[in-house]
Amino acid sequence: MGVDIRAFILVGIATLCLTPVAYAATGTATFYTPPYVPSSCNGFQNDGVMIAAASDAIWDNRAACGRMYSVRCTGPTNGGVPQPCTGQSVVVKVVDYCPPGCASTIDLSQEAFAVIADPNAGKINIEYNQ
Repeated sequence: MGVDIRAFILVGIATLCLTPVAYAATGTATFYTPPYVPSSCNGFQNDGVMIAAASDAIWDNRAACGRMYSVRCTGPTNGGVPQPCTGQSVVVKVVDYCPPGCASTIDLSQEAFAVIADPNAGKINIEYNQ
């Protein structure tokens, strides 16, 4: 019986070691309003409204163009709206560049921001991953 317990423990440890760990980066999000074209990545191509502009933190010399990010609000950045988060997440496509001086890690379209937070907050803390 002792061998069975040890085998069970070894299988459990191996399973834990092989389970992928989801990694989410943290940052801030703001939003911008239409028109969304032209964009730095796609010119006058209409990419819909679930889009974002990347700051220098993720822009990577245009390599961010076309990347899809899942973004979730984690809380307020100020006391203006104490509980801005909706509890939802949104998937956005990077189509633009938020130039130096950008107020956030990722600048979401107004529509994408509204999915995850109250737009009256203006700026929120987020978790995001590709």
